Amino acid sequence: MKAFEPAEKIGLVATINPEGLPHISLITSIMAARPDQLTLGQFCEGLSKQYIRQNPRTAFLIMTLDKKIWRGKARWTHLRKEGPEYDRYNDIPMFRYNTYFGINTVHYLELIEATESRQLPMAPIVFAALLTKLAKGGAKTHIEEPILNVFSEKLFNQLDSLKFIAYIGLDGFPVIIPLIQCQAADSRRLAFSPTVFADELTQIPPDTRVAVFGLTMGMEDVLIRGNFKGYNRTRLLQVGTIDIEWVYNSMPPCHGQIYPEVALKPITEF
Repeated sequence: MKAFEPAEKIGLVATINPEGLPHISLITSIMAARPDQLTLGQFCEGLSKQYIRQNPRTAFLIMTLDKKIWRGKARWTHLRKEGPEYDRYNDIPMFRYNTYFGINTVHYLELIEATESRQLPMAPIVFAALLTKLAKGGAKTHIEEPILNVFSEKLFNQLDSLKFIAYIGLDGFPVIIPLIQCQAADSRRLAFSPTVFADELTQIPPDTRVAVFGLTMGMEDVLIRGNFKGYNRTRLLQVGTIDIEWVYNSMPPCHGQIYPEVALKPITEF
């Protein structure tokens, strides 16, 4: 519970959209109100807040500044716009002194399961990232029409950016796995070496629809969803690939779908 307290942490929440597909959001306000209850402080309206009320099954991942991670599953139960947790959030300097917004709603989740803390294995991750960089050229689609824009492709190819994959498990809950070694083979496909977190990554069946969240330490992020194609040998190395189908900008203040492009519509009611 103490590790969940700081606002200065990576907090991810995986939800399920109406089509039954995974969605990942950066929600650093996730905290533990009690040993069996989590809270999320809402300051802007994104897709995850809609999805969590339609399907309460969620997964979460916390990474602290010393690179320790906790993961687990939780079920959304209710929300409140006042109370001790609401006051606690708005007393945090990040929200209390924010010029533009504070926490306006607190979401409550019942804790279903949680892991012990685990140190992020940086040496194996760096090795896996180098293997991915060597092999990804052989995983290109060779299709000229781009999906990822220049910014998004560069974000995924930064070796120091953080990436995480989510899919829906057999129990109907999302599962989040660190995938920091993941990189863009080209603008239409992601590739990764499964040599780290291999026991979990190899549990994802081929042709599973997955979400991958990319995040820089400057808090720039992008979310893709695509089809996991399984593992193949590329340049003598085993590589997993994900064909990109959907791209979403989850950065405030302007959340929105990037690909497929959404037609602009004039505003006629104010």
